[in-house]
Amino acid sequence: MKFDVVLCGVGGQGGISVSVVIAKAAMTEGLRVKQSEIHGMSQRGGEVLALLRLSDSEPASPMILKGSASLILSFEPLEALRYLPLLSAADGVVVTATTPIKNMPTYPEMEKIMVELEALPRKILLDADALAKQAGNVKTANMVLVGAAAKYLPLKSESLEKAIREQFARKGEAIVEANLRAFEYGRKANL
Repeated sequence: MKFDVVLCGVGGQGGISVSVVIAKAAMTEGLRVKQSEIHGMSQRGGEVLALLRLSDSEPASPMILKGSASLILSFEPLEALRYLPLLSAADGVVVTATTPIKNMPTYPEMEKIMVELEALPRKILLDADALAKQAGNVKTANMVLVGAAAKYLPLKSESLEKAIREQFARKGEAIVEANLRAFEYGRKANL
């Protein structure tokens, strides 16, 4: 089994936390994990990228080859399009938030971005910010996306929930519960 994940977004959206949650859940289930992070200019709204490889045998490299990613999990719609060349044409899935972070003066029109995303054969396009707000904390949009992607990840929901608890435990029970609620909202939105 091999499952490659591209996590992409803009600084401050919690992409690195998501990569840690997925990696912890995978290790709980006995999978091998390789991860490569490129933080970019995260403090100035720049791109943030994490490549995550899950396998039942040791992955040779943390890098994901063009056309081989099983999942693109994007926290911003334009970033999803940026990394489409890494997605497997045969069975790759894109899960992306639809709220743009317009961090450049030449940000394309949202209508054009959405047309491209809608044309993808396997995708989930989600207003993660609105669902996080409904779940009680707008800062948990990243966990909404993990919940939406859960049905595609080769992991049990229980393992992901355990990893969420571990990742946010130091911030207190209220933050843990907010992230678990957001995860559940994402799972239900994807049914």
